[in-house]
Amino acid sequence: MLVLTRKSNQSIMIGDDIEVSVLSIMGEKVRIGIQAPRDIPVFRKEVYLEIQQERAEELASVSNEVDQALHRLGEPGA
Repeated sequence: MLVLTRKSNQSIMIGDDIEVSVLSIMGEKVRIGIQAPRDIPVFRKEVYLEIQQERAEELASVSNEVDQALHRLGEPGA
């Protein structure tokens, strides 16, 4: 992990297209702004993890449906 120190109104660049700016610091809270191309999704980590969990559950469900369909195709008289 890269650790950087920034003050309010300072930024860092990620590649050529993503700018992360420190907007304000209030006690233990830091407000940041992120400028990124629209095709790059930006989520809070807890939201990102929820999305990943939902995708994994959907994939498991689809995989289960495919397995059941293949099993039915392999049954005699099917």
